[in-house]
Amino acid sequence: MSEILVVDDEPALLRTLRINLSARQYAVRTAASGGEALDRAAHHAPDAVLLDLGLPDLDGMDVLRGLRARGAMPVIVLSGRTDTADKVGALDAGADDYLTKPFLMDELLARLRAVLRRPPGGVPPSLPAIGDHTVDLVATTVNGPAGPVRLTPTEWRILALLLANPGRLVPGRQILREVWGPAQEGRGNYLRVYFAGLRRKLERDPARPRHLVTEPGIGYRYVP
Repeated sequence: MSEILVVDDEPALLRTLRINLSARQYAVRTAASGGEALDRAAHHAPDAVLLDLGLPDLDGMDVLRGLRARGAMPVIVLSGRTDTADKVGALDAGADDYLTKPFLMDELLARLRAVLRRPPGGVPPSLPAIGDHTVDLVATTVNGPAGPVRLTPTEWRILALLLANPGRLVPGRQILREVWGPAQEGRGNYLRVYFAGLRRKLERDPARPRHLVTEPGIGYRYVP
């Protein structure tokens, strides 16, 4: 049974999340402050954390960094902050996902399942799948129903970055920085071109991708 730590200072939301998560066979612990959350995580690391950024005692970003320093447990931020800069900042600080309040419970549960499927330490499966294709990152080969698929070196770098973070939202700026360098962080058009090419080669329906997913204005996600 996976244990989830829910951190929020809204009693009604804590109660709602506890009821919904418990009904789906998760063990739930709660914390109403940043200090309490860090203390709980230090004494018994949860399998995942749902973290509000608007806490009464500590800045939520500091709590996020503190949780990340304590281990590799997935952290999904739940916040009323809708500005893109806040989302990107949280992801850059180590959040695995970011969900804006108010949110649909089904969406939260789907994202929670996705981060819990990620292997410990962020190590991807040996042969991840994208539609009908299997990807061997060690051998740098992709095989599908029609045989091997050729990827360019840049496509490989992008794909390897996403597959190393299954289920996790990877900010576009991070991809640009790691693939093209810090000077190219504003070149979002690069990503649109290369993701279109990857989807044509790997997705069953490139117009409706299921595995190489865009989060508009924020980044990209590999969905196993």
